[in-house]
Amino acid sequence: MGVEYFILLLLGFMLIAVLIAVETGDLLSSVIAIGAAGFALSVIFLLLGAPDLAITQVVVEVVALVFLIRLVVTRRDTTRETPRDALRTGAVLLAGGILLVGAFFAAGGAGQSGTIPPFGRPVLAGSPDDAVQPGVSQGYLARSAEETGAANVVMAILLDYRAYDTLGEATVIFVSILGAYAILRHVGRRREELAS
Repeated sequence: MGVEYFILLLLGFMLIAVLIAVETGDLLSSVIAIGAAGFALSVIFLLLGAPDLAITQVVVEVVALVFLIRLVVTRRDTTRETPRDALRTGAVLLAGGILLVGAFFAAGGAGQSGTIPPFGRPVLAGSPDDAVQPGVSQGYLARSAEETGAANVVMAILLDYRAYDTLGEATVIFVSILGAYAILRHVGRRREELAS
């Protein structure tokens, strides 16, 4: 069984977890299902050769799960039961189906050539028989000092060549920390109001 099929299996697991999160009546079950989908996404990132994204996803999932579970366990339920909506479930299923069909055709399924290179083939190779052009990493090593002025090549690549990716990862972590702080601050204020 190839890596592609394992990734498709994980995507199916994520779709099931999201459906459980949307349809369950228990908020704690919904939080745990979303956490399971996030961890499956981090495994997919790891299988696709993006360990930096996988680590960021795991950190965000752990922080979000800890704070959301704490919030769910300590909250008072003042909501009323709402009737189930079949339209919402149908919309989630339709969106998931469109996503899976698009991923299938983008990866070259059903005899199509696909817009994404086959899994394992280097992106920089011209045809399936070509190898990666030599000197790509050496080119970055040689040019980074003069183009960026940085003494550290790793930081030059992270902050100059991949700045938007690094900014996105830092933003995700920063927003999750702010969200967790806002949730905990709100819970603390409610306890102070109830005590007085």
